[in-house]
Amino acid sequence: MEGLCNLTRKVQEKSPLKYLTVRRMVCLDPSVMYRDPERCRNHIKGLVQRFLPDKQITDTSAGDVILQQFDSLLSLESRKLWAFYKKLLILSQCQATVERGFSINKEVESDNLQEDNVVTRRLVCDYIIQHGGVTKVPLSKPLLASVARARTRYRTHLEKRKNRDAKDQALKRKETEDCLQELKVKRRRVQEVSEGLARDADRLAEVAEGKAGSKMADLISRSNLLRRDHEEKLAELALLDKEIAAKNAELRS
Repeated sequence: MEGLCNLTRKVQEKSPLKYLTVRRMVCLDPSVMYRDPERCRNHIKGLVQRFLPDKQITDTSAGDVILQQFDSLLSLESRKLWAFYKKLLILSQCQATVERGFSINKEVESDNLQEDNVVTRRLVCDYIIQHGGVTKVPLSKPLLASVARARTRYRTHLEKRKNRDAKDQALKRKETEDCLQELKVKRRRVQEVSEGLARDADRLAEVAEGKAGSKMADLISRSNLLRRDHEEKLAELALLDKEIAAKNAELRS
């Protein structure tokens, strides 16, 4: 129950109904206008008074006209009132233009469409909409000349992209080769350390055979420690071999 109360509280905090202006807009509801016209008059009066300081209404006389026309809402003479209604109703639709833009973007999208193509198609759509349709777009000389050179520009674009991809591929290969070289150098160092640990462990074990008591135990313990380090280096060598093999495969691909 507490969770439901918290959820309701959050919804109320985010809801536009917490604003007095929004709550007063109930006067636009025809059913409320029919049931309680006096309440609607009070609400529309409060809305007009709220809009006057923000200069959303030109002057007090315009507000008086709106209040006078409210009683004859269905009259053809209520133009100022309808204009005021539009301002009220647009409060909840301030993002409508942006949302329509999203819809247009969705229409021009297709599989594997790159960002530049989306932008270009959107520019074309906006230009067509600006002129009122495809058949109303003016075929000016600059437009016709641009269309005539379109194939040449496209080939130039493909050539530039090909060169750019080749440079990127060469750079990537160079980075892989450098990384492979570093791995090989690291492997040689690890192998040298591993072989040294193995030799030292064998030497200590041989020396321990000629000793007795605590001296022998100490030498054997040191030999075992070196052998454990040797095994760790062998495991590290195995990982390096896998990385080297992966880099070689990447270069061959």
